[in-house]
Amino acid sequence: MREQSDRFYIKAAWALIIGFSIFRIFYAGLFNLVPDETNYWQWSRHLAFGYHDQAPLIAWAIRLTTMLFGHTEIGVRLPSVLAAFIASVYLMTIAKRWFGAHAAWITAMVSQGTLIVNVGALLATPDGLQAAAWAAAGYHVACAYERDSWGQWILSGLWFGFGLLSKYTMIIFPPGVFLYGLLNPIHRHRLKSPRPYVGLLVGLLLFCPVIIWNEQNNWNSVRHVAYLGGANQAFAIHLKYIGEFIGSQAALLSPLAFILVLLAWHEAFRRIVQKDNWIYGYLFFTSFPMFAGFAVLSLHTRVYGNWPAAGYLTTAVLIAALFTRASRISAANRVLRAGRSLWPWAVGTSYLFSALLLIQVVWPVFPVPIHLDRTATEILGWKELGVAAHQIKNTMSNPEKTFLFGLRYQTASELAFYTPDQSQTVSINKWKRPNVYDYWWNDKDLMGWDAVGATYHPNSHKIMLNQIFERVDPPEPLKIFRRRVFSPDHAEKEYVKTLYLYRAYGFKGGLRWVPPNSSDIRAN
Repeated sequence: MREQSDRFYIKAAWALIIGFSIFRIFYAGLFNLVPDETNYWQWSRHLAFGYHDQAPLIAWAIRLTTMLFGHTEIGVRLPSVLAAFIASVYLMTIAKRWFGAHAAWITAMVSQGTLIVNVGALLATPDGLQAAAWAAAGYHVACAYERDSWGQWILSGLWFGFGLLSKYTMIIFPPGVFLYGLLNPIHRHRLKSPRPYVGLLVGLLLFCPVIIWNEQNNWNSVRHVAYLGGANQAFAIHLKYIGEFIGSQAALLSPLAFILVLLAWHEAFRRIVQKDNWIYGYLFFTSFPMFAGFAVLSLHTRVYGNWPAAGYLTTAVLIAALFTRASRISAANRVLRAGRSLWPWAVGTSYLFSALLLIQVVWPVFPVPIHLDRTATEILGWKELGVAAHQIKNTMSNPEKTFLFGLRYQTASELAFYTPDQSQTVSINKWKRPNVYDYWWNDKDLMGWDAVGATYHPNSHKIMLNQIFERVDPPEPLKIFRRRVFSPDHAEKEYVKTLYLYRAYGFKGGLRWVPPNSSDIRAN
């Protein structure tokens, strides 16, 4: 009877994971790429071993899938969908191996409904690829600690390397698992063997091309990451950003799910102290350090909400193992009882939050004010912009010597993807910040050319563009609307934003970012 029940739970877990993956492939083609996605797509058209903003694997993956499936929304997003599938399977496998089939089913159910997982599984960003690497490395390191086989340590290193190639924050993973080994008397002796260090070396060797690229490019990517981490600011500890950080985590997980995660970490840490089953401590050290590290950083500088995302993956297993019917331990304390009362509501609200967002993206039925609705401001209007810019370019006196530009890399990248011929575009970075476009274009490439560009401001020609072009015409406004789903007049539209299209003549130079001062850590 138990064996039959286990088979049912595993089949149900597989069905849920596969079902969500199929849904995501379909859903991924229903809405425009957001600016960061088109930026990574642009990277894929300029393959390199490194990029200014981030590690290169997302560009390589998009290049492969767009070669196979075309330069479409689905083609760009497919790597993230597949990565989410891999991460989900590994989490399910961790739960099954150490907690049983029922826990595997609960883990699948918890992981598929979380808002941050659904966003990472749909949008083409490094986070999705890192999630697959984090979950896979988490599984193989646990197996390596248990069995100490060369194969498991090497696989751990390979997945760690893929994680580094996905996102630099993967560097937080090894300290956590090594700290676990040092503190756990059962597995401490594993660290006396060369195997863990060979595995680590394998991962670092995979990352070597990125290190070489950075060395050849003045360590620009390292300095960019340092800037984001507050290295450009005078050292100070304050509470300015910690509330924003905590709030962002609660929003991305759902408030109840965030509380449940905190309860899971509390109970797992208690079991470390009591020297209970080692796997609880291991899962704690593959999740909590990521959150804790960025919480500490938020005491100095602003931290983006998605940065700790990978750390939450293995908490899905902890929740299944501690707080649900799959748990093999009695509710002997208030934390366990609270978690077991809370978990159905936490999972339910996670699915609700995800469903509301996914509906709003493609069918905006909820009366969210436009200025608060990022599903409108970041997604809508790019196809219209691409078509309009292409039409204006074709009316210029010499379209072959006319380039398309944005004053931000986001606008330039959206123009590139949604222009009918998907032509190369330029980001004029002079007034914003350095980015990947600085590696692709030099002033001499475009000197004397005319241009068609898009900005968010009606006075860009007076304030900025007249500095780098001989002449700039006043802009043509492009107003973006969305359809009101439940309006009395079904055709009624709601204003979203205005983009401004400029005709510029005789480029004089001035693409590159100009540092505000020589002490800026990003300055060459």
